[in-house]
Amino acid sequence: MAVAPLGFARIARNERREVIRKLLLTGRPGCGKTTLIKRVVNKLALPDGGFYTEEMREGGTRVGFKLVTLDGEEVVFAHVDFKTRERVGRYGLDLSALEAVGVKAIREAVRTQLVVIDEIGPMEIRSAIFRDAVSEALDSNVPILATIVDRSLPFTDAIKKRADVTVIEIRPDNREQLVSELSEQLTG
Repeated sequence: MAVAPLGFARIARNERREVIRKLLLTGRPGCGKTTLIKRVVNKLALPDGGFYTEEMREGGTRVGFKLVTLDGEEVVFAHVDFKTRERVGRYGLDLSALEAVGVKAIREAVRTQLVVIDEIGPMEIRSAIFRDAVSEALDSNVPILATIVDRSLPFTDAIKKRADVTVIEIRPDNREQLVSELSEQLTG
């Protein structure tokens, strides 16, 4: 997996010299991936679809995660209080909520001009239906802006190795510049 440097918008092209518009953002937790996606989506103002993930906090402690679709639908899909068989760390997962809202948002987004997926991570990929929806979106001709877990997992590693994606590491020193570069890449 090659990680794109700053200025990647000028070099992210496939062998036929077409611009690659499947951009995967990665980086340490808390580095600003979701914030960057929101800023790019707002700047572009394209017909888009998909979702982003927000932390849920109580008294300063993270207790779960909710999906928020770009058209405003929200659903909690991971929470410390969920007593479910599927778990990642201390979080119980409601994969049916992920599939009903997140997967639906991805599949509808393929009919727009931009698919947003935040995130392709260890909780989400527990769902085979989610993995299928992500694969279908990646196989489409619609531009994609997504976040993907940095650590090595078989499904996410296979995505990162695809010839038609560009993986960009988000860091405090490149975060601001990337708003413009990603916007340019997705509309270029």
